[in-house]
Amino acid sequence: MKFRLQTIFVCFAFFAPLFFRPAYASPDPVNVKGPEACGECHKNEVQAWQLTAHFSTFNEMHRRPEARAIADKLGISRIKSESLCLNCHYTSKEIDHENQVIAGISCESCHGAAKAWIDVHNDYGKGFTKETEPAEHRDARHAKAAAAGMIYPENLYAVAANCYQCHIVTDEKLTNVGGHTAGSADFNLLTWSQGMVRHNFLQTDNKSNAEATPEHKRMLYVVGAILNVEYSLRAVARATEKATYGITNAHRADAARKELARIQSLAPTDELAAIIAVANGAKLRLNNGPELSAAADKIADLGREFASKVTGDRLAGIDSILPGPDQYKGTPYQISAVH
Repeated sequence: MKFRLQTIFVCFAFFAPLFFRPAYASPDPVNVKGPEACGECHKNEVQAWQLTAHFSTFNEMHRRPEARAIADKLGISRIKSESLCLNCHYTSKEIDHENQVIAGISCESCHGAAKAWIDVHNDYGKGFTKETEPAEHRDARHAKAAAAGMIYPENLYAVAANCYQCHIVTDEKLTNVGGHTAGSADFNLLTWSQGMVRHNFLQTDNKSNAEATPEHKRMLYVVGAILNVEYSLRAVARATEKATYGITNAHRADAARKELARIQSLAPTDELAAIIAVANGAKLRLNNGPELSAAADKIADLGREFASKVTGDRLAGIDSILPGPDQYKGTPYQISAVH
């Protein structure tokens, strides 16, 4: 499937308020279709997903001793029924008027609950297929699906935000009481997206799982750094006591701000300068929630603007600091010769 990126970015910018929300929850079970609905067309993507920790958490996470220990400290008897766990570790769907866990972290965890957009996404026009669909119809279809809640990969800031809202813990009780880590300390959008979770088959007509281009790698790295600042600030804003959660995230936010400054020194842009100014103006201290939240909201707006306006070719100066394939998180899935 080939995208007219300029047209789509315009559509995303217009519809962003409709489907980008700095929320802290898994997809609404009422609107979830389930990974099997995506797998009807995206078979390679589902096979790649089935080899990831995102998939295996469905059967394994609640059985791990460390998970049970955290749950016991929090007074949680059933991990698969408690929102503190469900929000980031599982996908739920309403079945017979009851919410049931159906998968681990799945397609809709990143791309949005599909009930309202999946039929639009699959409609290539009467008498047409994916290969023969007119460009005008395709562009209109993408815009309509985005307006209905689908988060396309091209909407980089929105889809990546779904990573950070879980890889930076959103409830301080999980950390301060339960002993859960305050977040994935080594989480990096570039190294994690290019590892085991990579499922980029469309660009090669399903012949291989393509690695990101150099230009896109730069965008992944910088957008990830912006999101790291945004969600670290949100975490500090939620902290109510001087304890592990607040202290860890304050350190994370400070380090993230310094990383943005390093990026700016190597590949300066006006867009990133505006983000840095907001980030540096926020005071990392306890009981400063309104100021920190307002700064995070502003960074989210500026971050979406950065992702829609700046192109990877403008960021070539950061190539010297980009992590290489040896640092990718896990091994990317590839189609076997007999597939």
